[in-house]
Amino acid sequence: MNVANLEGYKIKNVVYVFLSDDELKSLNVKYLKHDYYTDVLSFNDSIGKEIKGDIAISIQRVKENAKLYSPSFDEELRRVMVHGLLHFMNYKDSTKEEIALIRAKEEKMLGLFHVKQ
Repeated sequence: MNVANLEGYKIKNVVYVFLSDDELKSLNVKYLKHDYYTDVLSFNDSIGKEIKGDIAISIQRVKENAKLYSPSFDEELRRVMVHGLLHFMNYKDSTKEEIALIRAKEEKMLGLFHVKQ
């Protein structure tokens, strides 16, 4: 079972694009009018419960965030990949309440990647 299935969605087509900080900031400015660096942007083309879209990720930002917040680069990369998908499932991160909910969902979904031996 994958992240989307747990939320009642089906992945039709998701493309991950890995960019530099400056490239992602340019997209942030162009499409969202946000003049700042970010780790992930989601461009949602989903219809109903079928997920389609592009997720752009700054590898530089993921590396920096991993040093600050995560045990590893791989863990932080999985987090932003899941975060992008959650946006396609209508989870937002504009308010404190929304941020708390999306972070809780991230943690739940990241647990799918860990198999106890």
